[in-house]
Amino acid sequence: MISTAESNPDARRCPALLIGGIGSGQGKTTVTAALARHHRNQGRRVRVFKAGPDFLDPMILGRASGYPVETLDLWVTGEADARERLHRAAGAADLILVEGVMGLFDGHPSSAEIAERFAIPVLAAISGQAMAQTFAAVAHGLATFRPGLPLAGVFANRVSGARHYDLLTEALPPGLPALGFLPRVEEAALPSRHLGLVQAEEIADLEARLEGAAARLVWTAPALPPPVAFAPPTEDLSLPPLLRGRRIAIARDAAFAFLYPANLELLARMGAELVFFSPLAGARLPAADAVYLPGGYPELHLDALAANRGLKQDLAAHVAAGAPLLAECGGMLYLLERLADTRGHAAAMAGLLPGEARMQDRLAALGPQEVVLPEGVLRGHTFHHSRLETPLAPLTLARCPNGRDTAEAVYRRGRLTASYVHLYFPSNPPAAARLFLPEAPAR
Repeated sequence: MISTAESNPDARRCPALLIGGIGSGQGKTTVTAALARHHRNQGRRVRVFKAGPDFLDPMILGRASGYPVETLDLWVTGEADARERLHRAAGAADLILVEGVMGLFDGHPSSAEIAERFAIPVLAAISGQAMAQTFAAVAHGLATFRPGLPLAGVFANRVSGARHYDLLTEALPPGLPALGFLPRVEEAALPSRHLGLVQAEEIADLEARLEGAAARLVWTAPALPPPVAFAPPTEDLSLPPLLRGRRIAIARDAAFAFLYPANLELLARMGAELVFFSPLAGARLPAADAVYLPGGYPELHLDALAANRGLKQDLAAHVAAGAPLLAECGGMLYLLERLADTRGHAAAMAGLLPGEARMQDRLAALGPQEVVLPEGVLRGHTFHHSRLETPLAPLTLARCPNGRDTAEAVYRRGRLTASYVHLYFPSNPPAAARLFLPEAPAR
């Protein structure tokens, strides 16, 4: 049977793999990064995607491939957005890699559903550490759990050597090929902290780690997987120029780094001029019509942020003038009166929202979120380790589509909008644009 994409004359064909596993912590990012850098070193153009909302893994994968990493999520981003990005990548790449999220079948929608929807073969990457023949049983389970799942084969991660690889794969059933392995080498491992991997720019020897992983990669299959046909979306995804003539100042440094490339692309395509500034470097607020403070790690830079009094004054004047400001997660924490880290060290922040927050060791909230605002309905996700205390009544509460009780508050003062939710602007481009316009729509 010929798939719809295969029969579409506008489809673009490109070899592709989705790297999935049995759960988080199996080294999917390391495997994906090693594959991306290996093929890049062979002179191939590699485009990498991340399944599910994430900021940290894409930083590593972007360095490995040399190109920005985009997000695929059938609920947050939507199928049409995913089709458009895959179709565009297929026209510019020699290989597409998609790193899955959590376990292959975890979540609704899951990485497996992405693989099925776009006919992308799955590379089941499984950690072989402290394992032998049971590896085959795990691989068999992944291969047979969901009939119809396109599976390219299995890949062993954290292997002690060729003999260990033989033990792991000797019991694999017929039709389930072993495609290679990556040895366990501490020098190539990727460090992590409470929200996941350490940011790429903070890993001083990241290039050496990526090159080391690529050099140690053992691939026993043909150089490239078979090509996949990626059809364009049928929906009209053209964007109205709602932000033409608007200048948006965006904080971007080690404290405010959680930015979707798709968000920046959308703002620019809708006519906005984007200008970036670094609060950590002591920068003042650039002349702008609107401000965007994304998430990140403000708790790791308390003293530097507290010392930038000029920026605090500029932001206060910006908000007092009724100009738009959007703050997400870490950006919102920066707008509070005080923020404390897990050791209890606290510092004065911008003071544009009443209250304070403190970091904690355990996770406070995680999951997809949908927010109904006067500007429209937007989708995104939340993932944080802090507790916020504020007397400010929320404008609204987000909802979680999978039945969890996570319902993040959205706060508004004038044209200042703040929440723990990381919004994905392409989920509703006109609504996203209105967040940066001077007048709020009537509720």
